[in-house]
Amino acid sequence: MPPVLINFAYLVASALFIIGLKGLSHPRTAAHGNLLGTTGMLIAVVVTVLDRQIVSYEVILAGLVVGAAIGAVLAIRIQMTAMPQMVALLNGFGGGASLLVAGAALYETLETGQAFAMQSIVATALSGLIGAVTFCGSLVAFGKLQELISGNAISFPGQHLLSALVALSSVALAVMVVLQPENTFYYWALVGVASLLGVLATIGIGGADMPVVISLLNSYSGIAAAATGFVLQNNMLIIAGSLVGASGIILTQIMCKAMNRSLANVLFGGLGQAPSVTAKADDVYAGKVKATSAEEIAMLLENAQRVVVVPGYGLAVSQAQHAVRTLANLLQARGVTVEYGIHPVAGRMPGHMNVLLAEADVPYDALKDMDEINPTFAQTDVAIVIGANDVVNPVARTDPKSPIAGMPILDVDQARTVVVVKRSLSPGFAGIPNPLFAADNTLMFFSDGKKAVNDIIAAVKDTA
Repeated sequence: MPPVLINFAYLVASALFIIGLKGLSHPRTAAHGNLLGTTGMLIAVVVTVLDRQIVSYEVILAGLVVGAAIGAVLAIRIQMTAMPQMVALLNGFGGGASLLVAGAALYETLETGQAFAMQSIVATALSGLIGAVTFCGSLVAFGKLQELISGNAISFPGQHLLSALVALSSVALAVMVVLQPENTFYYWALVGVASLLGVLATIGIGGADMPVVISLLNSYSGIAAAATGFVLQNNMLIIAGSLVGASGIILTQIMCKAMNRSLANVLFGGLGQAPSVTAKADDVYAGKVKATSAEEIAMLLENAQRVVVVPGYGLAVSQAQHAVRTLANLLQARGVTVEYGIHPVAGRMPGHMNVLLAEADVPYDALKDMDEINPTFAQTDVAIVIGANDVVNPVARTDPKSPIAGMPILDVDQARTVVVVKRSLSPGFAGIPNPLFAADNTLMFFSDGKKAVNDIIAAVKDTA
């Protein structure tokens, strides 16, 4: 293909990526934005294959078939509750692909006897460094989310010192790759040491910070891809990687703001390393927790005019989103206003609750972010909290020594009545008790999320 047509196609694909990202910023236009983005990627892939026949088309086709088959199986078999793990793996695969492609380009340059361009060799070092950190960091994040390893922050004596030494070693090896690109040992040593850095950087982060970690690793994968674009001198890869890297950083900043914490605090002092001076559960809950039943909740809902549902990870685990939608439909048929309060870091990945509720066809207009829903809780008759814990813990406002001090929360405690659906009084990822559970206006419904909502539905129907 003529270079002018290739560059024009890349320009069209880039525009579709940017417009698609804009569409993804709002639930109502997300599906259309996703379609535009995938169309742009299709154009980019087709044009690249036509422009650069590095291997035979048969090999490329075989790779497409195998990759598509694996992707289809994963898409069908992976439950919505496991979507954070899936996203973590995809981030890791992106980083792994970047470092392998950069390494292959390094060997190709050596075999053809070409001179090493400074831009390309610096980009190769960056791709190996960032790609390896992304790949292994994402595997650790996957292990934590899948509960293959502890979801708590894992620490040991001298951990920060070791991480600093490994980071310095990675930088030193990256410099050696630039100075002596013909010695491929340095590149693979860089990949190995950077992989260890990725593990060390992620194991010390607790499960409550996983939304931040996933968005950050997503940014890393984009930066690695952009670096590989400079290695291959492919404008499309540079643009696409830059868009992913920038959007990931922006999302990471949003997540940190929602937790009132800096990125450095997330990376080097997560919630799993909370201060030891916290209230004991016995002191918070003793003699104050009031258990309730589906029938009592149905009577509350019978007289309610406004109900706000606050979803959390417990809703995802129990797959209660469809039951919640059924309950909302039942209440709305009786003239009750039902809305959903969404915390930015509820669940285990950015937008986790939005994805779950969208799967159940909950109207977009009913999903209210934290800033919009908080001023209305004082006018809410019943707030139903399903599986959320730290994001509704009032200690964030009252205890400056708490590990979640200053974190913006959903002010459900200001509702007239709060119903908390939870299996037990076990703490959230922050590892601290929640005074909301013992508040005068709170009723605890101890049950699995889906079963609890179905029981409430049955009780509401009985009151008709």
